[in-house]
Amino acid sequence: MSKHLKRLHAPRPLRLHRKERVWTIRAAPGPHPKSAAIPVGFLVRDYLHLCDTYREAKRLISSGEVLIDGIVRKDMQFPVGLMDIITIPTLKKHYRVFYDKRGKLAVVPIQSSEATWKLRRIEGKKILRGKRVQLQFHDGATMIVGKDTYQSGDVVKVHFEKKKIDTVYPREKGTISLIIGGSHIGELATLESVEQIKSSKPNVATMKGDHSFITLQDYVFPIGKTKPAITIPEVKIHD
Repeated sequence: MSKHLKRLHAPRPLRLHRKERVWTIRAAPGPHPKSAAIPVGFLVRDYLHLCDTYREAKRLISSGEVLIDGIVRKDMQFPVGLMDIITIPTLKKHYRVFYDKRGKLAVVPIQSSEATWKLRRIEGKKILRGKRVQLQFHDGATMIVGKDTYQSGDVVKVHFEKKKIDTVYPREKGTISLIIGGSHIGELATLESVEQIKSSKPNVATMKGDHSFITLQDYVFPIGKTKPAITIPEVKIHD
C-alpha cells in the first residue's frame, strides 16, 4: 500500500490545504476508518506543528515521542480518530480528537487529568463462554465484562491503566450528545427521543440544540448526562 495520497482525494474531515501541495500522508488500516482518521505523521506536522517536514515528523514519531491512548505509536500512517487521546510526554501536552462545527477533525487541548481515560461508544456485544460479555467499541477496542448491563449505542468512560469502566452515558432522553455524521456533524445537542423504524431504514433521533432537528440514531454520540464530561471547543448548549 502506498504511504502517500493526493491531497485532492484526501478525506473531507481532514484539515488541509488541498492545492498547496500535491501529496499528503495516507492513513493505514487500523482502529478508525481511513475516511475519518488523521495519520499520526500528518497530525504532528500539520495539526500540532511540532515539525515542518515529513522527515522531521518521521524522526519524532520513531523516537517514541507520541502516545495515542497511552500507547507509543511509531507508525507514521497509524490512524487517529474520534475521541482518541494524544500525549506528547516531553512537552507535557495532551489533546483529544473531536469534530468541529464544519465537520472537520480537530484536536482539543485537555488537562493531564483527562488524558488517562477516554470515551468509547459500544458498537456491539458478544456473549462468551461462562456468560461473560465482550463489548466492541467504536475505536476497534474490546473489553470483557462480567454482566450484560450495557446497550449498543451507550458511551462508557474507560481508564487506560485500570482498564475498567468508570461511568456510563446511555443513549437516552436528556443526554448531551455530539453529532458525528450528516448535515449536523460537529453540533452538540440534547437527545429528545428515538423513533424505532420497523423496516430496513435506520432509526432516527430528535435532537434539541441551537434548533430542533432530526438525525440518524447512529450519528448520536453521548458525551454527558446533563453537561459534557469532556473538554470541548467553546460552544453554546440550549436546554
